Amino acid sequence: MLHVPTLEKLKELKFTGMVKGLEEQLTSTSYESLCFEERLGLLVDRETSERENRRLQTRLSQAKLRHKACIEDIDYSPKRGLNRSTILSLSNCNWIKEKLNILITGPTGIGKSFLGCALAYKACLEGYKVRYFRTQRLFQSLKTGHGDGSYQRLINSIAKINLLVLDDWGLKSLNDQERNDLLEIMEDRHGVHSTIITSQLPVKDWHKMIAHDTLADAILDRIVHNAYRIELDGDSMRKTKVKID
Repeated sequence: MLHVPTLEKLKELKFTGMVKGLEEQLTSTSYESLCFEERLGLLVDRETSERENRRLQTRLSQAKLRHKACIEDIDYSPKRGLNRSTILSLSNCNWIKEKLNILITGPTGIGKSFLGCALAYKACLEGYKVRYFRTQRLFQSLKTGHGDGSYQRLINSIAKINLLVLDDWGLKSLNDQERNDLLEIMEDRHGVHSTIITSQLPVKDWHKMIAHDTLADAILDRIVHNAYRIELDGDSMRKTKVKID
């Protein structure tokens, strides 16, 4: 049959969406009333959809998000101090186009990481390259890079990411190497790409956490002044979940 070699050629070309679409058209009578152009259009649409889905899965895999979170699952309980209209406005990802940052602060367990990952997941859906790091683990990777020669490669890869997520920022004061590494990262990203930072520390205490007046001024100048601030409050979501369960 003529369709057999056609299917094989489509498989060789890795047109998996068109293969699935053509197989469906060959086994269903519901397509018989359509003209050639309409059936071809459906195959092209199927291939386009299949490729975009594969690209999305690749972006999500590379993002390494801590939580499987989405905007629709965000809790807007009044005590949290989270404005629904603000989050919905941010969900259009225009802030990434504008090279702006988001700073999410609040007590432990309040859902800062979840919110950051939800915004990052939406960015993946919109086609942006995203990468999540626990801040201290990033510093450890950079420290290792200084020793084994992979530092510049890691720094260059971070510089190219559309959205960088730094979670658990400020758990301890920075040392000299960490301050210099952080300045390098923020210098590369300032005005070029966006960053989400989550922290238990209020923004006013970040200068003290960086623990070096000159470098703190330089680092925060590249983070704070072009950022949306979201300050969460209320009880720990972990405690609330335990009570509910």
